[in-house]
Amino acid sequence: MQNGWKSYKPKFLEHSNQASGTDKSLINFKRLWKQSIIITLAVVLLPLFTLAVLDYTISKKALESELLLRSSRLVSNLRRNLTSYLEERVFALNFLILDNSYEQLADENRLKQLLEHLKGGLGVWYDLGLVDHTGKQVNYTGPYNIRGVDYSGQDWYKKLLPKEQETHTDSNAAQSDVSDVFLGFRMTPHLVISVLHNDPQGGHYILRAGLDIEQLNAILSHTELGNNGDAFLINHEGIIQTPSRYYGAIMQQCPLPVPPFSQRTEVIEGQNHMGQEIVTSYAYITGTPFILIVVKQKDTMAGAWESTGNNLLVFLAGSVLVIVAVVAGISTYLVDSIYQADQKRLALLHQAEYANKMASIGRLSAGVAHEINNPLAVINEKAGLIKDLFTFRKEYAEDQRLLGLIGSIINSVDRCATITRQLLSFARNVQVNVQNINLRHIVNDALEAQIKAASSRNIVIDVDIAEAIPEFPSDRGKLQQVLINLVNNAVAAMKEGGRLGVKSWLADDGAQVVITVRDTGCGIPAENIEKIFEPFFTTKSGSGGTGLGLSITYGLVTEIGGSIGIESTVGVGTTFTITLPLKYQADKGGTHAGTVG
Repeated sequence: MQNGWKSYKPKFLEHSNQASGTDKSLINFKRLWKQSIIITLAVVLLPLFTLAVLDYTISKKALESELLLRSSRLVSNLRRNLTSYLEERVFALNFLILDNSYEQLADENRLKQLLEHLKGGLGVWYDLGLVDHTGKQVNYTGPYNIRGVDYSGQDWYKKLLPKEQETHTDSNAAQSDVSDVFLGFRMTPHLVISVLHNDPQGGHYILRAGLDIEQLNAILSHTELGNNGDAFLINHEGIIQTPSRYYGAIMQQCPLPVPPFSQRTEVIEGQNHMGQEIVTSYAYITGTPFILIVVKQKDTMAGAWESTGNNLLVFLAGSVLVIVAVVAGISTYLVDSIYQADQKRLALLHQAEYANKMASIGRLSAGVAHEINNPLAVINEKAGLIKDLFTFRKEYAEDQRLLGLIGSIINSVDRCATITRQLLSFARNVQVNVQNINLRHIVNDALEAQIKAASSRNIVIDVDIAEAIPEFPSDRGKLQQVLINLVNNAVAAMKEGGRLGVKSWLADDGAQVVITVRDTGCGIPAENIEKIFEPFFTTKSGSGGTGLGLSITYGLVTEIGGSIGIESTVGVGTTFTITLPLKYQADKGGTHAGTVG
């Protein structure tokens, strides 16, 4: 960690101004660096914190308003659902009492059939009964034995009578009443819907149906209220009508005060009987004695804001960190620029020295090549003369072994001449010999020299040359030498039982040929990839490597207008990729211009 910091530590932090007089620096770099960071951070962070506080306050108020509005919408939706549920059943009883005469309703079988129809169409109904004008239940179908019960003293019956007396002249008039939850003769919590009908003779009768409050409870329980929410019904006296999670059982007095009447959905804030901060949303359900109550704990509702607030704080902290990092980085860069300029100057001097060194190596290579070429020319000339003399002498002309030995001498001389030309090409540009070539033939020629060595080490050679590749203009000798060098390196890099693959295909644009030479050898470390084409760089210095092979290969590929790349993984293998144009374009930058440095 300490070494890593030293590698990134700005040089001016190590600056110590010990000079005096006119040589003393007028700039304290450390103080300038600190001042620039502090002033820039103050200018940037002050508006940021101001906006963050304003955004926090506004967002909190907006979210609280949204939560209250969401609670109000929830109660409004619940009220519509409950109102629709009860109105459907009131309408059903109205339809039955208008569609059937008193005599039909008084028929036990008919009333039982109507109850079955109600259950089939509108869910669970307890029972169905007919009450005459005296308040006596003259017909009943259901699970209880309450036929003949006198309801004339019941509040609901008295409540309906004035309406009936006021409208007895209208034969089609009908009034309805939805009771609150009570025990009654059934001795179980339920509610009753009663519908009064005025007959043409001036009398009246009432059709009553009992409903299970579980249907109302189901509507409320399916509402998403969160962990601490509660939704229930109370009547106008504050008696709980449906089960409550926190405020009592059915038929008990609700500890919360009865909210004031309102035709709209209202939301109020306060405390419950346990001193907890709550938000109460309520709505009076028209035509019923019910008040819908939805209670949520305020700290639970604030959980959403806490999450949002935390996100804002995280964003603010992240922004501050980014700003501090950017300001520190820019200030460091500006103060350290003078040192960076000096480093660039030193780097340029080093490059000039290196270029001079490479120029000397190039001149030395050219001199060595010329010195070798002279005796090679003599050997080639004398061997050719001997071959000519043997050809004219009959006893030697038929000696194929002797002629073969002379041919081997001449071929070896040609090979040495090729090597010296490669040394010369490293030092200076060589005229390119362009002709139409067949890539498959060149690949086969390049592999021929390594087939024996590969087979002796069980190295498998795969060749895949696409049939679609046409003959194209290039320098046959240079391309062949490129492939020979890459194949030699690949074979040398592999151990027993490796795999060498040479593959070629047309590029997607159809204007280039791609050639890959892939091996399963030891691979090249990542730190050496960038230096692999530099002259005299080698990882085999202890085993005879000179470091010129890949450098010469790079220069040859560049001379024939192509490019070469490398991908390598240690322990997996190496792939060289050569890209050549189908239309020849010579390198205009000079051989090896891009290989040094």
